Order: sequence, then C-alpha cells, then structure tokens
Amino acid sequence: MLTHNELLFIVRNRYFTLFSYEFDPDTFCKMMHIKNLSIGQGLPLIFIAGPCVIESFESCLKLAEELKTFFQIKNMPFIFKASYDKANRTSVHSYRGPGLKEGIRILADIKKRLDVLILSDVHCKEDIPIVSETLDIIQIPAFLCRQTDLILAAAKTGKPINIKKGQFLAPWDMKAVVEKIRSTGNELILLTERGTSFGYNNLVSDMRSLVIMRKLGYPVIYDATHSVQLPGGRGNTSGGERDMIIPLARAAVATGCDGLFLEVHDNPEKALSDASTVLPIKDIPHLIEQLSDIHNIIKPKA
Repeated sequence: MLTHNELLFIVRNRYFTLFSYEFDPDTFCKMMHIKNLSIGQGLPLIFIAGPCVIESFESCLKLAEELKTFFQIKNMPFIFKASYDKANRTSVHSYRGPGLKEGIRILADIKKRLDVLILSDVHCKEDIPIVSETLDIIQIPAFLCRQTDLILAAAKTGKPINIKKGQFLAPWDMKAVVEKIRSTGNELILLTERGTSFGYNNLVSDMRSLVIMRKLGYPVIYDATHSVQLPGGRGNTSGGERDMIIPLARAAVATGCDGLFLEVHDNPEKALSDASTVLPIKDIPHLIEQLSDIHNIIKPKA
C-alpha cells in the first residue's frame, strides 16, 4: 500500500516526465487561425457561445443575432455553438435536439444569414462527412475524448478540432489525445477544460489544468458553464451551480486561458437542456467586459 507521499511523488514524477523541457506559457502556445479569427499568444480572448441545444430555428437565430451584436460592440472574436443532437443526456426521455439533418440545416442557415463561425459537437464518426460541410470547428465531447476512431475521422477533415478534456482525465493525459489528432497531420487543435469529477455528482475546476494543457502547445478554452454541473444531481437530469459561472470564468482568464465556452439562454429556467447551468444572455455584455479587462492585465506586453 503506497503512502500519501509515495503516491504524490509518482504523480509529480509523471508530470515532469511529460513536461521535462522548459516552456514559457505566454509564448509557446501556437497561434491558430480559423478563417478571419486568430487564437492564442496573448491575442484577444475568443468566445464560443450559444444555446446548449437547438430548440427551434427561431430561438437559435435570435440568440445568435444577440450574441453577434454583443461581441461586435466589444470587438471580441465570437464563434456560435449549438448542438444538433445531445446524445449523452442523462435520461432517455430528455430532449436531444432536432437531429442531424434538421440541425445542420438550421446551423447552415444561421451561418449564411449572420456570417458567423459555427461549432457543434459530434458523437459518432458517421456524422462527420455531413457536418464537416457546415461546421467551421468540430467538437469532440468530453465523454468521447478517448474514442480513437471518432477523433481520427474528425481530424482527417482538416477542420479545427475542439476537444474537451474528459472529467475522468488528468490534464497531462491530454498529450495522448493531441497525438491522435496530430497523427493525421492536423495541427488545428483547441483543448477545453470542463471540470474534473470530484466524488459522486460533483465537478471541480483545477485551474492548474489550463496551465498544464497549454504547455502542450495549443490554445486552451475554459468551459465555464459545464464546469459548474452537478452530473445527475437531480436524478434524471443534471443539476448545477449557476452562481459559480462568472467567478470561475474570471479565475480562468486570470490563469491564462485563450478563450471561454459559454452556454446561454434567454430564459434559463425553461431551457430544454442544462437549465441549471446555462447563463442568462442578459449577463453576457457585462461579463465579456470584465473578462476582457482581466485579460488585458495579464496578457504579454509588447
């Protein structure tokens, strides 16, 4: 039976074996270009924002229009996100979305109308040939971050890949995930922190994870809404601590993340997915102003 100190030594030794060379976290991270948007190396924060799931074309378009306006006013880079199929809902009876065909049609329409970049999550490799025609960024969900066939299929499109760190993984374990994507020749990688399992029905955010993952050389995003989930906390649905979203978002920016992932809704209590953790859209303007101010303080000076 290992003592606490022996176990701590093993963990630390594993960490320093993975990252045994010197990094400057402010300069090592690659700069990524996605069409007219650039990420990393002290550039302005990017925001990936939108509803958890497509509830209707009208509601999705309305949120996208409001978000685009907010971010344009602040001159902040913005990527619209929405899920066409939430295949990982707690209950079989939970709303999953409009499905692949209708969902991608809606996202393509919003992209054309508003000229915004689009991100959505993919749960099976069979969807990838279809979604890659519309999505600017393909997202791999946290629960699927070790599914090699899915990751390779997504990476082979040449599209940017946003891959969420599983709640069950240490941040340094994302090195192997990154290597799967890079094996296809795709270097367009975003790594997203969305909390770590802490016992049953609970997640915690270890801000060290942002620093550690950024040392892999790719921009790091903090998912401020899913990180406050209480998975399965309500039995058939997940609970959450919405009041922790803004404090944790501020902490993540102060730690040095390159962007924020935020799920929003105009009436959170009536949201069809993750009602406990979506942020009221009215809170976005003040929040992005706060986060931009923090980022300007800590970013590398020319």
